[in-house]
Amino acid sequence: MDKKFSQRTEIVIGKEGVDKLAAANVIVFGVGGVGSYVVEALVRAGIGNLTIVDFDDVDITNINRQIPALHSTIGRYKVDVMKERIKDINPDININAKRMLFDEKTSEELLEGNYDFVVDAIDMMKSKIHLIEECYKRDLNIISSMGMGNKLDPTMIEITDLYKTEMCPLAKVLRRELKKRGVKKLKVAYSKEKPRETAVFKEGDKVKRVNGSMSFVPSAAGLAIASYIVREIIK
Repeated sequence: MDKKFSQRTEIVIGKEGVDKLAAANVIVFGVGGVGSYVVEALVRAGIGNLTIVDFDDVDITNINRQIPALHSTIGRYKVDVMKERIKDINPDININAKRMLFDEKTSEELLEGNYDFVVDAIDMMKSKIHLIEECYKRDLNIISSMGMGNKLDPTMIEITDLYKTEMCPLAKVLRRELKKRGVKKLKVAYSKEKPRETAVFKEGDKVKRVNGSMSFVPSAAGLAIASYIVREIIK
């Protein structure tokens, strides 16, 4: 790594901290509103080995909150856009980009690396639960993002244990489901802010519920997660 790249970082965490980050190996599941900011912050901090996993492509509705989402990238795979950006930030990073969905069929392959940290920024509840359960069984360090939709105040975000959360509908479901599966602890980023109402749209005979979002809440959650990971790695 170019010394000038890490110069300002080294002032804060020292050479030993910089070296620990360069040797660290992190995998991030989901590079949307929260996950893309986790990735951005970790790469700029100097993480040396990173795997990003996401099966989705960029949609115009992502532009208000996701780093890979630009008018010029609509239709492209998010992991491809992020990989290009990551290499432009730090050409020396070891980056793996996997366009995959995490499920029972892919979990063994995706978790076989020797990861110092796993980041869950997945939206799909079934995949989210499965990832958390698998990491718990394997004793892998994991931090999970809770719901950041329909919220306005980034200062209400904190890092805590899942079973200490409140005011988050997603966390409520996870507490119930993970308790059934014997998962006794989980570090999470969540917001104490009461969410606003979900929008309801009618499409013919079907009713569709859509969460709103702002640029500064999921991004703040992503930065909080990245900060937690860095502090854990260098301590």
